Amino acid sequence: MNRHILVIGAGQAGLAAGYHLRRAGLSYIIVDGSNRVGDVWRNRYDSLTLFTTRQFSVLPGMQIPGNRDGYADRDEFAEYLESYVRHFELPVKLGAHVSRLAKSADGFEAMLSNGDIISATEVIIATGAFQDPIVPPISAELGYEVLQLTAATFRNCNQLPDGPVLVVGDGASGRDIAIESRKRQPVLLSAGKPRKLLPEHILGKSIWWWLNLIGALEAPATSFRGRIVRKTDAFPDRGLRDEALQKLGIRLMSRLVGAEADVVKFSDGKLAQVRTVIWAVGYRDETEWVDIEDAVHAKTGFVHSEGVSPVKGLYFLGRPWQRNRSSALIMGAGPDAASVIRKLRTDHVQA
Repeated sequence: MNRHILVIGAGQAGLAAGYHLRRAGLSYIIVDGSNRVGDVWRNRYDSLTLFTTRQFSVLPGMQIPGNRDGYADRDEFAEYLESYVRHFELPVKLGAHVSRLAKSADGFEAMLSNGDIISATEVIIATGAFQDPIVPPISAELGYEVLQLTAATFRNCNQLPDGPVLVVGDGASGRDIAIESRKRQPVLLSAGKPRKLLPEHILGKSIWWWLNLIGALEAPATSFRGRIVRKTDAFPDRGLRDEALQKLGIRLMSRLVGAEADVVKFSDGKLAQVRTVIWAVGYRDETEWVDIEDAVHAKTGFVHSEGVSPVKGLYFLGRPWQRNRSSALIMGAGPDAASVIRKLRTDHVQA
């Protein structure tokens, strides 16, 4: 069998892989279940903007138009990804997701949702970290009269019924959603622990510029600096500090510990009646479609070391802390892809 590489996922990680595979002169195809490149961004909440400034939100070989110190919105970045595919003429097959990936005599066999089968000598799984939104067990204690949404199903404040909204999870998405919801409804924001936010600018420069300068974004996860960055899990303020939320009338609550019908209870003993609960507590991997021994751990998900699976010929991209903090950011897609493609080429030579 001639060498042919399958990339699963046409988000920023998959497209960065395609860029480096093309430069290496390797035969490959990128597959994705979306109807358009960038739909994974278009389908998120309306007010979403990128986590990093445009300067640090680019894939290899192509800048994103606009103010380098500003933040692209979700639709702008989706269009950028489509333009990227056109510019580099990347081979992308849309409209059918991989429903099963298994080993074969010559490498791997991928069954697509439309019935097609793709054979490959190597596979790069680049499905990203935002796959299956986590809904805690407490959700089952809420009554039928409470509308439950997640960060993946929330779009804007217009879909909310009248009545108090509880947003659970105070990361960047949770705070964004709380602000959007407050345009129409009373909002409570439940946090699990004190949240540290960074200033958006220091001495006229973006905080991302400074973090990049001091090497904080490229510090390995196991290094001293990497462990500090991972523990604090801080992000830029951008109007998301507690004081700013409180000025908008958002009530900051402690950790959610229980519920009964439409009444929720917090760790400090306070109670509140709610009409909507929006879960913004993170995502878990969807791994059921990977039917390969040693590729997936029952509790921790995909198994890899810096994107390299213990399964020969299998690789990963877009994993949080794959190599460092930037691995979970758009700016890390290119360097991580370059690292994985180098390893892929080395493994092939040694085989």
